[in-house]
Amino acid sequence: MKIGTIEIERPVMLAPMEDVTDRAFRQLCKRNGADIVYTEFISAEALRRGAEKSMRKLAVDAIERPIAVQIFGSSVESMIEAAVIAEEYSPDYLDINFGCPTKKVAGKGAGAALMKEPEKMASIAEAVVKAVKIPVTAKTRIGWDRESINILDILPRLEDAGIQALAIHGRTRSEMYKGKADWEWIREVKRHARIPIIANGDIWTPEDAVAMFEYTGADGVMIGRGSIGNPFIFARAKQLLQTGVAMAPPDFRERIHAAMEHLKLSVQFKGEKYGTLEMRRHYSTYLKGLPMVSRVRNKLVREESWALVLEILLEYRDECEGYAREGRIPGEPEFLNDHSDKLVLNY
Repeated sequence: MKIGTIEIERPVMLAPMEDVTDRAFRQLCKRNGADIVYTEFISAEALRRGAEKSMRKLAVDAIERPIAVQIFGSSVESMIEAAVIAEEYSPDYLDINFGCPTKKVAGKGAGAALMKEPEKMASIAEAVVKAVKIPVTAKTRIGWDRESINILDILPRLEDAGIQALAIHGRTRSEMYKGKADWEWIREVKRHARIPIIANGDIWTPEDAVAMFEYTGADGVMIGRGSIGNPFIFARAKQLLQTGVAMAPPDFRERIHAAMEHLKLSVQFKGEKYGTLEMRRHYSTYLKGLPMVSRVRNKLVREESWALVLEILLEYRDECEGYAREGRIPGEPEFLNDHSDKLVLNY
């Protein structure tokens, strides 16, 4: 797959997710094999106002490259201005969010709402492409609802606007994150596309990533919710793609170590107070399925000192060593295959 000067064969990518794909999580995923990572989506209006929280989302480190900054907005003017601001932070490329289904985004005419206005979508894309010197890509859904799937109409409009790649989540806006992603539509788009197509939706395991490539013929795959608490999925998917041999799933030691590394990075970038606080949402997925985990999780989400959180995790690792000797930890962690309580995120 080629975007500008970036050329990677069958990349496995980290999807943009609000409140998840911050610097800490992006860097953890890069350490674990993600080929390309995306920032959280950033409001064009917030960038125009210089909102501190949104400006912080633009900061990236060399270890994260190649990286894309994703922006969303509902007007040509705001998107042009936001694109120019984002370019100053030197991302490898810029991505436009045409797919977020949430009320706070789509309800204001941005994200997936633009699926109902293909001409406006194309105008925004063309204006952003002309406003910056770096490559511009887009991420979208297959339509607003099942009665108005129009991705095959949107595709040539975005291609003509100068979009260099298109990521497609295989659901409509009305489906949100329910049901099963429709890979058939992604395959149909790939058949008609003149630009690289990145497939997204319901990649929970390395086997899913391989199946997505094989079924859709996509140039790349993008993993969102399947990476939460499971950054290992990138290296495992890549090995399976390259060799056909599956890596052993991460054991409790690797999972606890990843949670600790994530916490350290979070504190490094956000300070002890916020770095520790914002990590609380991640422990349930890192530790899912391990013995006596609810007791430990309750401790983790109440502790305000990151050093003491690390101590709790180290103590739990030692506790799990005992459980492992007793045969109380399954060989294949349940969290890798059970998606019933996955977070619903905006991306």
